[in-house]
Parts: sequence; structure tokens; C-alpha cells
Amino acid sequence: MAKLAQIRLAGTIAVTALCAAAANAAVAQDGPIVLNNQLQLGDVVAGQTLNVVDVSATGYVFTSNAALGNSAVGGTEGEAMNVRSNQIARGDTTATTAMTLRGTTNGPVIGIIQARGNNLTATTNDASTSVTATQEVSGDTFARSNITNADARLVGGAYVAVGAVGNNVGLSGTNASTTGVIDQTASGEVRAHNMATTQYIPAAALFTGEATANAVQVATNGVSNQNMTVRQRSNGAMVEAAVNPNAGNAWDLAGRATATGNLVGLGNEGGGVSAAVDQENSARIRGAARVFAYDYGKAYVSSRAAANEVSLVGDDFAVGIDNAQRNTGQVDSTATFQGAKGYDVYVGADAIGNVINCVQCRGAANNVQTNSGNISASANTAITTSNRTVISGSNAVGNAATFYVSGNGGR
Repeated sequence: MAKLAQIRLAGTIAVTALCAAAANAAVAQDGPIVLNNQLQLGDVVAGQTLNVVDVSATGYVFTSNAALGNSAVGGTEGEAMNVRSNQIARGDTTATTAMTLRGTTNGPVIGIIQARGNNLTATTNDASTSVTATQEVSGDTFARSNITNADARLVGGAYVAVGAVGNNVGLSGTNASTTGVIDQTASGEVRAHNMATTQYIPAAALFTGEATANAVQVATNGVSNQNMTVRQRSNGAMVEAAVNPNAGNAWDLAGRATATGNLVGLGNEGGGVSAAVDQENSARIRGAARVFAYDYGKAYVSSRAAANEVSLVGDDFAVGIDNAQRNTGQVDSTATFQGAKGYDVYVGADAIGNVINCVQCRGAANNVQTNSGNISASANTAITTSNRTVISGSNAVGNAATFYVSGNGGR
């Protein structure tokens, strides 16, 4: 019998589970089958409002806010699992948090704000998993955080992360054999906004925004292997990540924005990886990070925008990929810092049409990339009085491919 095979579902669903029976050897060998169908027609909205005054020396502010159109979560231990999933989100999915932090907050301010149209995650340990998944999102996916009070004193620093994903599949496990056929289509807008207006931050403060239309990420370790086929289509109007933290006086302030049309990340230890990826983007991909501090110690500003991205990392000789990427959408990335006086400033902007990075690609690698969209990257720094160091850079690339192999001299 199965040691553990379970799946947790949210949204409007129809589920059929056929579990292994002792009297049926064929079914027992294949393991449990999970059939998941989810259709979300209405809007899903999660909102939070905080109004806080003078948090004590031992206190802190923590907020977590998540909106999910359709979500399925599964796992198995020591028994094979077969997942067939179809998720459709036609309504909007929105997660917003507004924080009014008056006076002094002595502990750290932590915020995690997430919006996902469709989400499927599964974990496999000491077994095999087969996943066939289709995800379609036509509604908009929006996540936002805003710290609104201009006299806020964040003495304990801050970490605020905002993420919006149209379609997401995440698979993981130890000693796992993972086979997947995944088809994702995003035709709605995807936006992540992270704003903050403060007076004083005498500690490290990081504000991030990540927006992705389609994402597939598979991470397996131990003695594992992967065989993945992924098709992604991003054809909405906009995928945007915007970050804008402001402070009168900040000691260590960072703003990072990342916008991606289609993303595939595969990482495996202990066995082979075989992947076939087909990505196509026509949406506008926009990353925008702006940081302002009148007085500052260190300031970091980074923005990255990519239409199609594939990353594959393996540690076996049988690691290969068949990759096709096409982009027709505009891709622009802007990083801006404005300040009066301080010490060190780091500003970077990257814009890429199609990119693949394959580490330990010892097997066959076939790569076809086509870009016809406009690609632009801009890094801007404005300091009105004194400063010690400014390091700034911008990179715009139509197609980029990196294949890296390390070995022991051919043995």
C-alpha cells in the first residue's frame, strides 16, 4: 500500500482519485492516480490594511497575504504518483497590502504578498511522479504592497517581497524520478508593485517585486532524474514588476524588480536530465526599480526584464535539452537612483529577449532563439551633492545562450 499519497485542492474543483488496490497488481505498480479539474470564473481578492503606531523594542510587524485562483498541492512518500491536472482562471486574482506605520517600529517590518492565477505543486520522496498539467489564465494577476506614511521610522529594517505569477508549476523531491508534460498559457496582465515611503531606516531594508506570466520550476536531489516537456505562451498586454522604496535617511536600502514572460528552471542531482522546452512571448515585459534616499550609506537598485528564460543545472553525463524560444514583445528594464548625499550606490539594469543557461550540458543540446521585439535597458543615477562611490551598468541583449561543462579530463 502507499506510504503517503495526498493532494490538497483549493478553488472550484472536480477531483477523481483512483488509489492502488492490493487485488490489482497493475494499478498497485502504477501508484495512485489523481485527476484534478479546476475552473475559476469569479475574481479572487485578498486585502490587508495595517495601521500601527510605535512598535516596542521587542516587537515587529509581519504580514502575509496570498490570493490564489486555483491551487493544488500534492505529495507522496515511497509510492509512485500519477497526476493529471487542468486549471483555468478567468477571473482576476489580486493580493494587496497597505501599511501605515506611524512613529517608530523598533523590530523588523516583514511582508510577503503573493498572487497566483493557477498553482500546482507536488513533492516526491523515494518514488516516481508523472505530471501532465494544463494551465490557462485569462484574468489579470496583481500583487501590491504600499507603506504609506512619510514619517515612518523603521529602526529594525525591512524585508518586503511582492510576487505575481499567472501560471505556476513547482515540483521537488529527494531520490525522485520526475516526468512532466506541462502546457501553460497566460493572456491576462501580470503585475507586482512594491512601494514604500519612509523617514528613517537605520538598518538593512530590501524591497523586491517579481512578476512572471508562466513559471515551471523542478528541483530534485539525492539519486534523482528528470524528463520534462514544457510549452509556454505569454500573450497578455503586460508583465510588469515595479519597485519604489523612498527614505529620508537610509543606511542600507535596496530595491529589486524582476519581470519575466516565460520561465523554466530545472535543477537535478544524482541522475540525468532530459528537457524539451518551447517558449513564446508577445507581451510587453517591463522591469522598473527606483530608489530615493536623501541621506544614505549604501543603496542598491536593480531591474531585470526577460521575455523567455530557461535554466538547467545537472551533475550527470546524460544532461541535454531541446530549446526553442521566440519573442515578439517589447522588453524594457529601468533602474534609477536619486539622492542628495551619501556613500555608495550600485545601479544595474538588464533586458533580454531570449536566454538559456545550461550547466553540465554534457548531452545533446539543440537551441533555436528568435527575437524581433525591441530590447532596452537603462541605468540612471542622480546625486545632488556629495557621494563616495557609484557603480552603474546596463545590458540589453536580443538572444543569449550559455552552455557550460566541467569534467575530469575526459574520463
